[in-house]
Amino acid sequence: MRIVGGQWRSRVVRFPDSPSLRPTPDRLRETLFNWLGQDLTGKACLDLFAGSGALGFESASRGARQVVMVEHNAAVHRALLATQTALAAARVELHRLDALVFLRTDARRYDVVFLDPPFRLGWLARLLPLLPLRLEPEARVYVESEEPVVMPAGFEILKQSRAGQVRGLLIKYVPS
Repeated sequence: MRIVGGQWRSRVVRFPDSPSLRPTPDRLRETLFNWLGQDLTGKACLDLFAGSGALGFESASRGARQVVMVEHNAAVHRALLATQTALAAARVELHRLDALVFLRTDARRYDVVFLDPPFRLGWLARLLPLLPLRLEPEARVYVESEEPVVMPAGFEILKQSRAGQVRGLLIKYVPS
C-alpha cells in the first residue's frame, strides 16, 4: 500500500498477511482525505484499529501534529513499528493495546479519530458512546463498516461513501 499525499507521498507501507487486516480501499482513503482537507497541520489524530497503518501514516504525512495508533495484534504492531522507523515518523505514537482499554485510560482529546474495526464484532456499538470525552470541539470521526451504522445520540453523519461492500462515514459529535 502506498501513501498518497504529503511528505511521504508514494512511500510504500508494508504489513503482514492477516485475516483480520482489511486496509481502507484507495478510493475511500482518497475520499476521506478530500473530506478532511488535504492538510492536517496541527491536528491530533487517533487511529484505534491501526492495522496496515494506512490512515495513521497518511495523516502524519499530511502534517498532523500527533498521530496515536492503537493495534492489538502483536505481528501487525511490529510491522507498524518497522514502518514508523523507516519513515522516521517522530509524530507517530504506537500502542499495543485493546481499543476499549486505550479509550478508557487515555485522557487526551483528538481532532480526528479513525474507527475501522474488524467487521461483525460489535465494536462500533461499544466504542462510539465512549468517544465524546476524547473529542475536541469540531472533531471529526471517520467510521468504516460493512453494514449501516446506528448512530448513538449526539452523533451526526456529515458525509458518506461506499467502495464495494465497505461504507465510509464522516461523523461529528454535537453536544446537546
